[in-house]
Amino acid sequence: EGRETRLRVVLRVRPLTCTETRRGDQQVVHSLGDGAVHVSAARHDATFGFSAVFDAGASQEAVFEGSGMRQLVELAIDGFSCTVFAFGQTGSGKTYTLMGPLAQSDTQPESPALLGLMQRSFTCLLEQSRSRASDLALSASYLEIYNEQIRDLLSPGPPCSLPLRWSKTRGFYVENQLSVEFQSLEAIVSLLLQVPPPTGSQRRRTSAHALNRHSSRSHALLTVHVRSRAVSAHPAPGEGWGAQRGGANSPTAGACPSKQGTLCFVDLAGSERVKETGSSGELSLEANSINRSLLALGHCISLLAKPRGKRTHIPYRDSKLTRLLARSLGGSGITLMVACISPSSRCLSETLSTLHYASRARRVTTRP
Repeated sequence: EGRETRLRVVLRVRPLTCTETRRGDQQVVHSLGDGAVHVSAARHDATFGFSAVFDAGASQEAVFEGSGMRQLVELAIDGFSCTVFAFGQTGSGKTYTLMGPLAQSDTQPESPALLGLMQRSFTCLLEQSRSRASDLALSASYLEIYNEQIRDLLSPGPPCSLPLRWSKTRGFYVENQLSVEFQSLEAIVSLLLQVPPPTGSQRRRTSAHALNRHSSRSHALLTVHVRSRAVSAHPAPGEGWGAQRGGANSPTAGACPSKQGTLCFVDLAGSERVKETGSSGELSLEANSINRSLLALGHCISLLAKPRGKRTHIPYRDSKLTRLLARSLGGSGITLMVACISPSSRCLSETLSTLHYASRARRVTTRP
């Protein structure tokens, strides 16, 4: 607590798709083990290092355990502000990593082996609450940033734009955002995925283009608010998270002061080249808005990667995405970045861009 902590950055390399294999694309990304990955192609020969690298054969469970996601959940229960965000080119597997396959319903539930970081984290959160004998109050809020407009994905009725405010005590926050309480894994999963009526992820903007049949056209932020209070029958002096409180609490109840943490999942829209996707009209405007916000995010990360004494002004206000991620990137949060890439030779330029982006992020520090 209060010490400088580096962003943890892990890399996930998806398999070649059937289309890429039929087209004859070459695999240009190879895992070397020990968190290293090598890119080998014409005029490009480079090695990058990360906290962990998950190749095409890595399971969803391996990504959850190896990325440090379980520790992030435990820190959120302990009262820290924790964030995990997935970054990469469109079609690189970001949404799959966070949420698993998109095609699912009550009649066709997804296989447990394919569950993403979100569902596994919810399970871990509820398991931890039982094993710690903690009294946990859980609630969730879910929003998207589409064309620089913030929309609530949980509120009933047509989506409307919400204002983004700033205060000295709260930093940047979304005004009038709906927060829904839940007490079970089924409750939050149905909140995010159920149809009908469309709620959560089903309301998020997606479109099909040449690179991805289900391309996310917005940045999505799901925040789980965790309020915990440990209770013991006869606490020893100094035991637990604080001194025993008097007043309404009986001497034997031993209720400790509550802690409030957050666990935020950020599914960034994919960076893309309009020429490669064949986008036009509204799709082209969406792509330009996505790329501008990702450029602003990359600029902030580049400046934050410099030593604290040499940092200049960090332009968080350049986009709504960077304003909402300000605390996670350069403030008092603990952050995990999952960089997702394609191994295809056709995606080499975007893959190298993601790898350089993620390498810079490894040098960013926060003070949780």
